[in-house]
Amino acid sequence: MNQSAPSFFCHETLTLGNPKNTYIYFVNLIGNIIWLIFGGLLSALGYIVGGFILCITIIGIPWGLQCFKIAGLVLSPFGRQVVPSQNSSGCLSLFFNIVWLICGGLYTALIHLFFAAILFLTIIGIPFARQHLKLMELSLMPFSRRVM
Repeated sequence: MNQSAPSFFCHETLTLGNPKNTYIYFVNLIGNIIWLIFGGLLSALGYIVGGFILCITIIGIPWGLQCFKIAGLVLSPFGRQVVPSQNSSGCLSLFFNIVWLICGGLYTALIHLFFAAILFLTIIGIPFARQHLKLMELSLMPFSRRVM
């Protein structure tokens, strides 16, 4: 009898009858819980507040929505991937990415790189450093990336 695992922290529907899937699900769940306790919740809150501030202005809505997308990944990065978007808007997406990069995206990506470098120095911090590198990729060019 197979049971499906809830996908709150894992973002995949895994069949719990398979021991490998059960192991992956619980490792992702534990990683996300540890991530939230040690700063993920505060980081996501920062992205959410920034997104609301950007959405107050009419012109900042596209950038505010990208802040919400990053906040969703910051809340539970384990078990998720950042992939290139197939339906990017061409020149408009490029323009939005350049504006994002100039107005704070480069700064945010460098902060994620800094934390990844610090976490890579310890053996136990390597999985968390990999999540910061994933967030760095999304915070550099969010308009041409999709979170899966």
